Amino acid sequence: MAHDAPQATGPSKLVIRNIGLILSGALEKPILDGDTIVAENGKITAIGRYKDLNTEGATTIVDANGTTVTPGLIDSHVHPVAGDWTPRQNQINWIDSSLHGGITTMISAGEVHMPGRPRDVVGLKAMAIFAQRAFWTLRPGGVKVHAGAPVIECEMVEEDFKEMAAAGVKLLGEVGLGGVKDGPTARKMVGWARKYGIQSTIHTGGPSIPGSGLIDKDVVLEADTDVVGHINGGHTALPDDQIRCICEGCKRGLEIVHNGNERSALYTLRIAREMGDLHRVILGTDGPAGSGVQPLGILRMVSMLSSIGELPAELAFCLATGNTARMRQLDCGLIEVGRAADFVIMDKAQHSPGKNILESVQLGDLPGIGMTIIDGIVRTQRSRNTPPAGRVPEVVAK
Repeated sequence: MAHDAPQATGPSKLVIRNIGLILSGALEKPILDGDTIVAENGKITAIGRYKDLNTEGATTIVDANGTTVTPGLIDSHVHPVAGDWTPRQNQINWIDSSLHGGITTMISAGEVHMPGRPRDVVGLKAMAIFAQRAFWTLRPGGVKVHAGAPVIECEMVEEDFKEMAAAGVKLLGEVGLGGVKDGPTARKMVGWARKYGIQSTIHTGGPSIPGSGLIDKDVVLEADTDVVGHINGGHTALPDDQIRCICEGCKRGLEIVHNGNERSALYTLRIAREMGDLHRVILGTDGPAGSGVQPLGILRMVSMLSSIGELPAELAFCLATGNTARMRQLDCGLIEVGRAADFVIMDKAQHSPGKNILESVQLGDLPGIGMTIIDGIVRTQRSRNTPPAGRVPEVVAK
């Protein structure tokens, strides 16, 4: 089982040189000019041409060998439980496997699969505080798991949200997975959460686990959560007219997940593009779930939305990185000075007909991952889960 990942023990300086393509994660400028990135003590300090940057004193040098560097991918919708284990599939190392799929950050939508999960107010608050602190301490493989997302119940009062926020809880689990399933109650509690800096997500569509139920457009719009969770269903999606109504009726985040209805995912993407609201679209897996663990789930979503959804690949990557980072108020997800030095280094898969990584993704192929870096530390090299890349980076000095 993957346990605590190594952290830097002193001053560090990472230099990634000989980069063929830098994808920024930002919709407004998805491709950056440069062949080198410098990071010091886990933060990006410079991006540009090698000849123009100060690369002296590097503690780690990575030769990208002409490959592509993207921000670390963010999974906006996961259901962690304890450590790197999921009882839903009785599987260990699922977070580490996701790291090999380029995931460097995960956002919990509720620790709902915890065996014996408490429904009483005292118990659910205690579990949320425990999960928030435990996962931030654990960091499986280095992955940043933002956990501690309580599933709200009708008996809760404003003081409960104030107490959780003071203890470090910053997320709500999916509204609708617990006893709160009506719009007025949800809106009241979402308002309390927002007042104390806790971000909210709502279950959208048909029931997914025992205890959940249908959450339709009326409840979604009245609840007014910060993120419309799995708008394409988890697994069962709402009808198209309701999806359109949600897209047009609010300005909140539109989350598309791997474990949802693929046709509805493409429909949501089309509506968001028509509205000029592509910045609202973020990606998650909604795993682990009944369909299993999907280490390549975010890469598969990027490839599907680019190829079938006809979205340029460099923009599709933004949905899995910068869009989520901005919406979730994270310091990662974008390649810009001051952000966390979380990167995925990848290339087109061997034998893909695409001429380069962007064309191969737009043709529907998954890229091959050669390295992941979190907080300026190399965490993995050649991925055990993606197809082999045409070219791979290498650590040339450390």
